[in-house]
Amino acid sequence: MLFSEASLTIHRRYRVGLIGANGSGKSSLFEAILSRLDTDQGSIELPTNTTIAHMAQEVPGTSEPALDYVLKGDRRYSDVIEKLKLAETSERFDQIAELHETLDSIDGYTAPARAERMMAGLGFSQDEMKNPLSAFSGGWRIRLNLAQTLMCPADLMLLDEPTNHLDLDAILWLANWIRQYTGTLLLISHDREFLDECVDHIAYLHAGKLELFTGNYSGFEIIKASRLALQQASFEKQQREVEHMQDFVRRFRAKASKARQAQSRIKALERMELIAPAHIDSPFEFTINAQEKVSSPLLTLEDASLGYDREILSNVNLSILPGDRLGLLGVNGAGKSTLIKTLLGTLSLLGGERVEGSNLATAYFSQHQLDELHLEQTALDHLFELGRTLGAVPTEQVARNFMGGFNFHGDKVLEPVDTFSGGEKARLALSLITYTRPNLLLMDEPTNHLDIDMRQALTVALQSFIGALVMVSHDRHLIQNTVDEFILIEDGGVSTYQGDMQDYARRSETLRTAPEEVIEETRQETRGDVSDTALPNGKSETWTEKKSGARPGKLLRQLKTRIKTLESQLERLQNKLGEVETSLNDPGMFQDHENPKLQVLLTDQLALTEQIDALENEWLELQQEAESFA
Repeated sequence: MLFSEASLTIHRRYRVGLIGANGSGKSSLFEAILSRLDTDQGSIELPTNTTIAHMAQEVPGTSEPALDYVLKGDRRYSDVIEKLKLAETSERFDQIAELHETLDSIDGYTAPARAERMMAGLGFSQDEMKNPLSAFSGGWRIRLNLAQTLMCPADLMLLDEPTNHLDLDAILWLANWIRQYTGTLLLISHDREFLDECVDHIAYLHAGKLELFTGNYSGFEIIKASRLALQQASFEKQQREVEHMQDFVRRFRAKASKARQAQSRIKALERMELIAPAHIDSPFEFTINAQEKVSSPLLTLEDASLGYDREILSNVNLSILPGDRLGLLGVNGAGKSTLIKTLLGTLSLLGGERVEGSNLATAYFSQHQLDELHLEQTALDHLFELGRTLGAVPTEQVARNFMGGFNFHGDKVLEPVDTFSGGEKARLALSLITYTRPNLLLMDEPTNHLDIDMRQALTVALQSFIGALVMVSHDRHLIQNTVDEFILIEDGGVSTYQGDMQDYARRSETLRTAPEEVIEETRQETRGDVSDTALPNGKSETWTEKKSGARPGKLLRQLKTRIKTLESQLERLQNKLGEVETSLNDPGMFQDHENPKLQVLLTDQLALTEQIDALENEWLELQQEAESFA
């Protein structure tokens, strides 16, 4: 039994977020509301003639145009249109006039336009709206199901993890649509930011019980944290977690400049400190360790052209240094995954050069990693096989302890993977990635199938990860709390993004609704120049000469952006150099001159000093060029 003696009263126009761990019974409750699953006892009561909208599980691969499929979501409209076609065929003119009046009364004449706007908000182009259903992949078919559901003029809307398979821009659009929805909403989601924007009540499924809280998800976390604080058994663990978060905030505050993005990140980290106690009872606790040996830069793309059969991104110049934490922004199809796969090395360049550092150790995690699991093997089998590949097979006890951090306990580690849920498979795939100790971690939508507690544990683990990180994620809480810089991928180019996630949300809304001239101005204002980023080999020509075709105003903005980028890189490198020199100041470090750690530290000290000198020289040159515009 998933839950028992559960009582819940949802009033008209409530917006309820249904939360709980994977497997707690959230989707089963939806099935019961839809009368697809019988209750063992008790009943579910709905007002008479309640219209319910709920996402279909599958889309048929037929030749029906996508727009027509979405329009079927408005069942009243579809019914009138079918009757109208029959009446016109039979030339029943009285009935035709009557049906046109009905169509007008249900706002049917605007239905195609509303469906098109809805599909555009979810990322479909005008041409794609005409394509047959069979032309779309699984993820895009899920978007079509969502669009069809939103078209339904429902009294009660049931949405089960609607943000899965959506990119960030589509999620921002969906949150705005839900805020304007006037019916009652029951929403299953593991995205705390999305919940905060969309709900005013939280229904919490936990330990077989269902409890309703007033307020959004952040308010629920505060209540839950307060309750846990009263439990003496949790107190010490809670205090250690809070201390860890406070330390992380203090370290970042000490390093951060007064740039807008940095200040936004500090606020996000302070929020993390507040919500940490709400997850003390989480079954997940793990770290992501990195290789001790690194090269700087770890990986470089120079004048690179990226794509498959055709070019998707051009003239990409990007260098990833140890400790870089980059978040990739851009609409679906812009090239984020293309860039990730190129950095990984599984996608060959169409032009330019990709240069790996001598000590590069890359790990990659995406939703597709689940497909690479061996369904007949156990979790321990996977870890032992990985250990053999790495040349160090763990003992069974070490393997069990490691898997325990991902909530695989007891006989669970001996069960075949084909018995695992989607969330369990995702956790297993993530555990294997962390076991490899990468110094460059590439993550493409890592939170699909992960519940809120696991997402929180991943966020904390990534904060402590000392390697470089490049991430694509529609989970704003995760990306805001784990990356330091944003890279915008748009119009076939790669540039720095001058803003935080709140700025990006406003930008996304502007690009959807503003006039063309405002759209172009918005794009230019928020893009920075990422070319030559972190390439410490000097410049053969001045910035002004290199960008001689640009307008003076744009040129000055690009100069200032590059200067800010250099300042950020210098700050990071100087902090790393300080850490190295602190270690070298330990007298015990020199007791054994053959100490391999000593050799690594001395090498790092020399490399960091050279990089800092090169970047400082470039910074001085660009400052002089910027002053020449005055």
